[in-house]
Amino acid sequence: MRVLECVPNFSEGRDGETIRLIAAEVEKGEGVKLLDVDPGKATNRTVVTFAGEPEAVVEAALRLARKATELIDMRRHKGEHPRFGALDVCPLVPVSGITMQETAELARALARRLGEEVGLTVYCYEHAAIRDERKNLAAVRAGEYEGLERRLADQRWKPDFGPARFNARSGATAVGARDFLVAYNVNLNTTSTRRANAIAFDVREKGRPKRKGDPLTGEIVLDANGETVWIPGALKCVKGIGWFIEEYGIAQVSLNLTNLGVTPVHAAFDATCKAAEARGVRVTGSEIVGLVPLQAMLDAGRHYLRKQQRSTAVADREVIRVAVQSMGLSELAPFDPEKKIVEYALRAPGKRLVDLPLERFTEETASESVAPGGGSVAAAIGAFGAALGTMVANLSSHKRGWDERWEEFSTWAEKGKAAYAELLALVDKDTDAFNAIVAARRMPRTTDAEKAARTAAIEAATREAIEVPLRVMEVALSSMDVLRAMVETGNPSSVSDAAVGALCARSAVMGAFLNVRINVPGLADRKAAAAYVARGEKMQDDAIRREREILDLVKL
Repeated sequence: MRVLECVPNFSEGRDGETIRLIAAEVEKGEGVKLLDVDPGKATNRTVVTFAGEPEAVVEAALRLARKATELIDMRRHKGEHPRFGALDVCPLVPVSGITMQETAELARALARRLGEEVGLTVYCYEHAAIRDERKNLAAVRAGEYEGLERRLADQRWKPDFGPARFNARSGATAVGARDFLVAYNVNLNTTSTRRANAIAFDVREKGRPKRKGDPLTGEIVLDANGETVWIPGALKCVKGIGWFIEEYGIAQVSLNLTNLGVTPVHAAFDATCKAAEARGVRVTGSEIVGLVPLQAMLDAGRHYLRKQQRSTAVADREVIRVAVQSMGLSELAPFDPEKKIVEYALRAPGKRLVDLPLERFTEETASESVAPGGGSVAAAIGAFGAALGTMVANLSSHKRGWDERWEEFSTWAEKGKAAYAELLALVDKDTDAFNAIVAARRMPRTTDAEKAARTAAIEAATREAIEVPLRVMEVALSSMDVLRAMVETGNPSSVSDAAVGALCARSAVMGAFLNVRINVPGLADRKAAAAYVARGEKMQDDAIRREREILDLVKL
């Protein structure tokens, strides 16, 4: 999934109807889901979180900005939080399938459109910053709304996009691209805020002030400029404090993880456990506030599986379960992956073929509907084959007496898992490709322009209907590397399972190639059509040969 998150903050936190109307703009388009609306009365500010397909997220941000500009008058705004506009900040956050560079480009495009289409005065910050001196949000927003008119008169603070004149009603907006921030609290078996703070200072990047003599009460050391000298903590890109939670009767180390690529959740947990133990305190669990990317949970689960010397290629739900148990994420409240993991919260339940129980999938295949058809079934067969190879690798990794080989088999299992995961995705992609051809053929063809658009759409959809089964062939063929390795070196008791996997892989390749061939005649580009067939024939011949070699290795 290509998932982009947007976390706009707008300057209204008290009027429930205004907040509702602004937030409602998010889901007026396809491909985006509203995840959270968090108003604050003291700050008079609301934080909205939504996510989805990158282009859809940008459009939703534009809709929200228009409504916020229409309903909020900054001349009447008072609140505790720093702010300088009706839509105060609008950061874009890459979640999965999209790079920070791509996110920054989308943020700048959004900033330009906010200036041109909505008439907002816009500054770009963090990774989207056009000028180095504007990377820090605090620098961009210095002086807040009350100082904005004077600041706009200074040529050095001409906005990146939009009018360079003061708009008293809407103020200015900061648009950025930043890393995903995880609010993460670690639970302690103490009620002491002092102990919790000490542990937080041990792990947070900023650390603690350096002192003369006693580290707690000694005089703070100053540098030549009179500034406090700090002793850095153990973790980069981590902010933290200690506090007492009266509701649960415990102290917590409250951390903000600002770059999961530098300090992932599991690293923060382990470091906090180590620091707590050194101070005679025990960590009892932890909690993630808000949502977390899927990759962060998978990384955590695999980290703890590796510590146990177990294969990391078990099903994602098992990897997540290991992460939840290892970090005690359900100690204070149940950790529900469907609600707490961004990608899962975005899924539309029941709309994918692969979400159907096997019996329902079989019945759907047998129904009068033409989809799912042979292409989707070929992908499913390939997924079963790759899964069998993964199973043998996992069993071999856990085999008594083979403990020193766990990592070897875990590596093979990871390759098998990657293959079956992609083949499962291709089950629905094949049906989607067929549906796209049907939709293209139904397009109007009254005028010459409509006829040209329809022809182009049919050609593009036909290419997709050829390239999807070709990818099924490629992935199923690659899974035969795992299957052969498991026949040759895996658990001897499971050799027949790997052999069945080879039969599935070969059938998936041959079945997908039939789908390639049936769609090729519909392609107007005959040179491309011939290349597709030649590529498919080569893979089919290779699959048949490799299946025979694998079966010859099986001595039963």
